[in-house]
Amino acid sequence: MKSLNKILQGVEVKQIIGNNYTLVNDLNQDSRLIKKNDMFFAIKGNLNDGHLFITSAIEKGASVIACETLPNDIQKNITYVVLENIRYELAIIASNFFDKPSQKLKLVGVTGTNGKTTIATLLYRLTMNMGIKAGLLSTVENKIANKTIKATLTTPDVISINRLMSEMVVVGCEYAFMEVSSHSIDQDRISDLDFDIAIFTNITHDHLDYHKTFLNYINVKKKFFDILKPEAFALTNIDDNNGEVMVQNSISKIRSYSLRQMADFKGRILQNSLLGLHLKINNNEAFFKLTGQFNAYNLLAVFGAAVLSGLAEDEVLIEMSRLNSVDGRFEIIQNSEKGIFAIIDYAHTPDALKNVLNTVKNSKNKGSKLIVVFGAGGNRDKTKRPEMGRIASRLSDTVIVTSDNPRDENPEEIMKDILKGISSEDKEKVLEIEDREQAIKTALMLAKNGDVIVIAGKGHETYQEIEGKRYHFSDKDIVNDIWQNNNNN
Repeated sequence: MKSLNKILQGVEVKQIIGNNYTLVNDLNQDSRLIKKNDMFFAIKGNLNDGHLFITSAIEKGASVIACETLPNDIQKNITYVVLENIRYELAIIASNFFDKPSQKLKLVGVTGTNGKTTIATLLYRLTMNMGIKAGLLSTVENKIANKTIKATLTTPDVISINRLMSEMVVVGCEYAFMEVSSHSIDQDRISDLDFDIAIFTNITHDHLDYHKTFLNYINVKKKFFDILKPEAFALTNIDDNNGEVMVQNSISKIRSYSLRQMADFKGRILQNSLLGLHLKINNNEAFFKLTGQFNAYNLLAVFGAAVLSGLAEDEVLIEMSRLNSVDGRFEIIQNSEKGIFAIIDYAHTPDALKNVLNTVKNSKNKGSKLIVVFGAGGNRDKTKRPEMGRIASRLSDTVIVTSDNPRDENPEEIMKDILKGISSEDKEKVLEIEDREQAIKTALMLAKNGDVIVIAGKGHETYQEIEGKRYHFSDKDIVNDIWQNNNNN
């Protein structure tokens, strides 16, 4: 427990009613999870206003209420803390409550449209393999050294971030690697975190349902680099059109990586196949188990961040060459008996899908066919759907448009949006199969020796979200089950 006056240090407080020295057991912004002597944060969200749940939080045992507007009913023995910007101040309060854990770790944040999960996860695996304890906050999973905690968001809420980092400090982690989403930046979930390295991967069409315009999306990403401290490193991909824009106002130490021009970390692809990448990085050559130009950029970012954090170049390259691909990120499943490759990938944006399909086209055997199975998520940016349809139909031999996570939308309507981007001459190569499992089965049935199937959009996910419920569903498991059953017959 901590005294309220201590956890409010550095916080701009408009008004306090009650005991400034009351002891706080824990912090929470979900009234349903409140316990005795907790501090409840009444946050106005897009769907719910936390102020409506103040009474419920008090009934469950909250002793301190943080809010932007005082409730009409001020109860005795309850302390009320009125804040101007509760989201921003919560970041400071959470850091104070957990004894500023981000300052006790080498914290590396990765932002961009694509590549965040791969880079953060590879950095975590790299340091752990080198005998250095590390933590990971990612879309796929959260890790505290060897302990795994299920992830629900790309970037957790600010209380969870500080709680997880506090646990990392307790078990002796030196590093923490985290994905930094545009939502988390905009919602002040990373405010008051002490980043040592910030990585920019790329920025392409995504999340316009939330940010409304591409310029807004760029500016939110840029804010991450604007708040870095002078001694931090900003590592940016200068081959991206906005790579230099991201860091132009940053007071941090700016470093760059590139495949096309001079940079602090310069890479060149010597060979690219489905088996891996042979790269030259600065003056060193190495073979990596990851495939494709997009992974060459990911590997450059990993190398750059590792070196900037003080690790030896030679040791880093040796360990990087041993790393396997991340679950659901260009994950290759091979049916050696039939000579077919299936690739499971999370690609759910136009640029990511284009990168994956171009990689396969440039790596597969001449004469073999490329079959793609994909859909688009419901209740998300609708404008990218026809563009993904156009890309898939242009770059593949057969397209199977199917359901992804329809959420509250009609899957047929989502598929119609995708089909709007497919030209009349390309429609003859398109199949529409709403049932995703049946779509995957059809792709596997159509594939012949040497063909490659890309199953895109869900990657590591083990569920399908339909009308507010999650049902078990894994692209990878379906492929393995079908092939195993066929091989046994």
